Amino acid sequence: MADVGELIARTALDRDLRIAVAESLTGGALSQAFAAAPDAGTWFAGGVVAYTVETKNRVLGVPEGPVVNAPTARQMAQGVLELLDADVALAVTGVGGPGDEEGRPPGTVYLAIVTRDSTRITEFAFDGDPESVVKQTVDASLRALQTDLGA
Repeated sequence: MADVGELIARTALDRDLRIAVAESLTGGALSQAFAAAPDAGTWFAGGVVAYTVETKNRVLGVPEGPVVNAPTARQMAQGVLELLDADVALAVTGVGGPGDEEGRPPGTVYLAIVTRDSTRITEFAFDGDPESVVKQTVDASLRALQTDLGA
């Protein structure tokens, strides 16, 4: 995914965009992918790994209740957008496995990409073990952001 990271970095630099990420099931893997891209210190505002429900509630403003859903992904993205004063924010929440969570099967992932005036939410159903689900989530998230940025 280095090529996608480079395209995102170049686009963010060209457009003077600050990008932030809020992640749960990926446990920092998205932040790591952004941090490894060229000139990340200029365009990558940072990330919040909100693994527990309490952190999602307290830090990102996610309401009480289930967290494996589209509204949670949207609020996570909106919360980190505001928290880090970013122009674009990406958030993922879901079930890595191996078992179900909140009645959702392993591999269920929600991705939200938010700007000051737009929101896009995508639901994925990935297969594989937890490590594979995380990798697929990172790859799909980077590709989605690349598409949204027109990179």
